[in-house]
Amino acid sequence: MVKKITFAKLNFEAEKVMAKSTREDNSQGLKNVEETLTRTEQYLEENYKTLLIILGALVVIVGLFYLGKIYLNKKNNEAQSQMFMAQKWFEMDSLKLALNGDGNYLGFVDIARNYKLTKAGNLAKYTAGVCYLHLGQYQNAIDYLSKYKKSDKVIGSLATGAIGDAYVELGDIDKGISKYLEAADYAKNSFNTPVFLMKAGELYEMQKNYPGALKLYERIKTEYPESTEGSSVEKYIARVKLFVK
Repeated sequence: MVKKITFAKLNFEAEKVMAKSTREDNSQGLKNVEETLTRTEQYLEENYKTLLIILGALVVIVGLFYLGKIYLNKKNNEAQSQMFMAQKWFEMDSLKLALNGDGNYLGFVDIARNYKLTKAGNLAKYTAGVCYLHLGQYQNAIDYLSKYKKSDKVIGSLATGAIGDAYVELGDIDKGISKYLEAADYAKNSFNTPVFLMKAGELYEMQKNYPGALKLYERIKTEYPESTEGSSVEKYIARVKLFVK
């Protein structure tokens, strides 16, 4: 019985010590929180003007972002409505009308200039470049096609390849080959890539660079055998092999 009382007493004393320690810890914790709050309040009081300026700037930036987005959407819709007729003229091969408009509707040149930050304005640069290419105005074609921001793999590849066409027409075969290879690697699909590899290969043949041509033809055969170019590339390979030592 004595041992049980002594043990209970020890437990009671231990609990008092733990309770005291907990109170001290809680007290210290509250003190730390109060000190942190005091420092925070002091910082806010000392820097509230700067913080208000930063907050105001953030509100303005977010507001401008959304206003800009609304504005660009509106302008893009305007550009698309204007481009409807230009696209129709383009499909009818009325390329000068497609480029310059008819006085009522804008052509691709004006759409590209007046709506340059919109998706429609960007697409107008590409189509204007293609029009100039078909009209034989190769430097204008290069200028407009180079301004087109490649946001689509297929059209981006076609734009780069069209620049290659323009350089070839201007007699710069090396730049033409470079652009064809760039277009092929940018697209990496079974439609664009073999077309531009074939064009580059034929130009290599013109330059008597038969190993370069063979490498491209064999790539078509290996990677794109089901493409139109892949179905006929074997004869190109056989022809080039006659000159490769």
